[in-house]
Amino acid sequence: MIYLFLEDRFEEVEALAPIDILRRAGADLKTVGESGRVVTGAHGVSVMADLLESDVSFDNMDMVILPGGPGTSNHEKSAVVRDALLYCEKNKKLIGAICAAPSVLGHLGILRGKKAVCFPGFEAELEGATVLQDPVCVSQNVITARGAGVAIEFALALTAAVFGDKKSEEIRKSIQCI
Repeated sequence: MIYLFLEDRFEEVEALAPIDILRRAGADLKTVGESGRVVTGAHGVSVMADLLESDVSFDNMDMVILPGGPGTSNHEKSAVVRDALLYCEKNKKLIGAICAAPSVLGHLGILRGKKAVCFPGFEAELEGATVLQDPVCVSQNVITARGAGVAIEFALALTAAVFGDKKSEEIRKSIQCI
């Protein structure tokens, strides 16, 4: 199961692109509302989450994805998000974070010895990481991306990590992202 956590004031495209692309690929992905079933993004788009935090199960967790945006600090306020991230790191499960969200990984020590990218200005928060300037970065079990403008590339990298390059390229072509 892939869990994508939605925090209040999330960056909409950073959440919706991975949801769409991964579900096109056939992923079992559930959105999790950190503050309830209806979560409102940074630009006023409300999303009905599939699950509440209390519904998250570590028994079937394969990946956690964090969108960024102005509400990124809300991720760190959630014990479920923190525990899910630490579980994924300990068990070498996949972790995806985009924009400001890689800062959460840095604060938890998940980026030590890894490469990572983030939205400009958050580099100091990527504690222990070698910070790159690439649009998307895959380093061990962690996939990070710079921001909303690369949300599709981020989603395709997540897809490649789960389903392989062939499936990711198939999706890329089907959406005309050439």
